[in-house]
Amino acid sequence: MNIIIRKAVKEDCQRMLELITELAVYEKEPDAVTVSFNHFTESGFGKNPVWWAFVAEIDGTVEGFALYYIRYSTWKGQRMYLEDLLVTEKLRGAGIGKLLFDKLIEEANEKQYSGIAWQVLDWNEPAINFYKKLGNVSFDNGWVNCAINF
Repeated sequence: MNIIIRKAVKEDCQRMLELITELAVYEKEPDAVTVSFNHFTESGFGKNPVWWAFVAEIDGTVEGFALYYIRYSTWKGQRMYLEDLLVTEKLRGAGIGKLLFDKLIEEANEKQYSGIAWQVLDWNEPAINFYKKLGNVSFDNGWVNCAINF
């Protein structure tokens, strides 16, 4: 299997949205993806992008991605926030997630971010176990997620 990890390009957006829908189904929220293709694409590749991503391409098809943005911590400074890390179900366990995460770490170090933060659902044992294998990962159960949705 020839896996290519590369920066996402605008032409990847349709496939990335397909994978985002796959992730929503896995996370038991099949109807939660409401972002439009145009909004998603403009947000990543428009005049003022707010997200960036790496994709895992196998035989010309994007089979996984890691999408992130920059958040600011008043305690730590700029940090990478990993919004989604997904490998299509049929290829999970093949090392693609690790390759994507290694690329995120490389990017965060190059840009001198103070770290990488993300969330994982407490019932998602495969993901939790994956993150534990990365080493030096802390899990903080002391925070409650909050949001206002419009």
